[in-house]
Amino acid sequence: MFERVKEGLQAAIRKLIEKDVVDEAAIKEFVRDIQRELLQADVNVKIVFDLSKSIESKLLTERTKSGVSLKERAITLLYDEMVKIMGNEAKIEPPQDKLYVILLVGIQGSGKTTFAAKLAKYFTKKGYKVGLICADIYRPGAYEQLKTLGDSVSTEVFWEKINDAVKIANDGKGYFVSKGKNLIIVDTAGRHKEERSLLDEMRRMEESISPDLTLLVIDGTIGQQAYNQALAFAKTTKVGGLVVTKLDGTAKGGGALTAAAATGSKILFVSNGERVDDIEEFSPTRFAGRILGMGDIKGLIEKVKLAEAEIDQATAKRMASGKMNIYDFEVQLEQMGKLGPLQKIVEMLPGLPRVEEEQLGKVERNMKKWKAIMKSMTKGEKLDPNIIGASRIRRIARGAGVTEKDVKEMLNAFEQMKKIMKSAKKLRFNKDILKQLQGVGTS
Repeated sequence: MFERVKEGLQAAIRKLIEKDVVDEAAIKEFVRDIQRELLQADVNVKIVFDLSKSIESKLLTERTKSGVSLKERAITLLYDEMVKIMGNEAKIEPPQDKLYVILLVGIQGSGKTTFAAKLAKYFTKKGYKVGLICADIYRPGAYEQLKTLGDSVSTEVFWEKINDAVKIANDGKGYFVSKGKNLIIVDTAGRHKEERSLLDEMRRMEESISPDLTLLVIDGTIGQQAYNQALAFAKTTKVGGLVVTKLDGTAKGGGALTAAAATGSKILFVSNGERVDDIEEFSPTRFAGRILGMGDIKGLIEKVKLAEAEIDQATAKRMASGKMNIYDFEVQLEQMGKLGPLQKIVEMLPGLPRVEEEQLGKVERNMKKWKAIMKSMTKGEKLDPNIIGASRIRRIARGAGVTEKDVKEMLNAFEQMKKIMKSAKKLRFNKDILKQLQGVGTS
């Protein structure tokens, strides 16, 4: 996500790090680079101005702490300001011992119905008994779409062929209570912020079913329009949180995030991609780290847990430090289907340079073949691949039913991954900055 702004901000950081001397001119250039990239990401002009002014003022007037360089201070300040503009940390933790109802609202085309299914699977993985209600009586095929999605995540969908959305929501709530469900998600009709009748229906539905949480789903491609959209809904209903969809590949994602956060509502989820697993809780601190190339190890571990994968602390530590063996590589490939596209995993590891999608796509296509190759290797070869010579390659290839070239390609891919991991350690500022950032955004 945010590929353009990520590349731009990381380029600005690299340019600053490579300078022999960081003087006033270098600081001003760094700030201009930041301004340009954020404006291109459709972040509000005033927000960009305030952010850059704060960074420049602090860099030019504040004394850095002992042992902290001006370069490190600049990157820490940028991280801090990025966290601020993306809003406060928030998390949903519904109780499992009583009913919890989530009402989804938003403009038509925002991805609300798809998100409903994603949210259903997300909470099902956490142990909740989830039911879906289709309360959209206007869009043709609304029930069929939600039913298909519900079936794909093994979640029952309630619907009635009547022209009363509020009654459908009420009846569905009663039905799922009788079924012993403890979390109900209500998908409503998409509405324009000026359609007063639909907004009134939403208000009446909220009064009738008394949801524990109302989530406003916003299309990430609309940029700064998200601000007015969020305000219009907030005047009609008690918006308890925001969901931003379609962030991947859009230049306007920054505008949707920052403008939505400016309304005072907290962003609780982001929803990217077509897969029902493409959903994650929004964390300003972690997203800022990913945008600036500092990674999101915590987020990666959470994705692993949700995928019911088991990675012990020793493995996680090796992944973060760049010390890998074939066993670690095997675990990564084994969990790939559960965790999602490789590009999204790579961006969650700290300090990594950008890897071309074509290269990562080739890795994913070769996964099945590589798994067979690794099964043909001995314990010693997996722990220390450096011992694998020509004769071992021939033996491994015969055992896996592949060519020697295939074995060499797998070993090369493993070495490339190790180099990528190790490159994080070579960024001189990385270790000290991560220590400083532990307290940023949490005080």
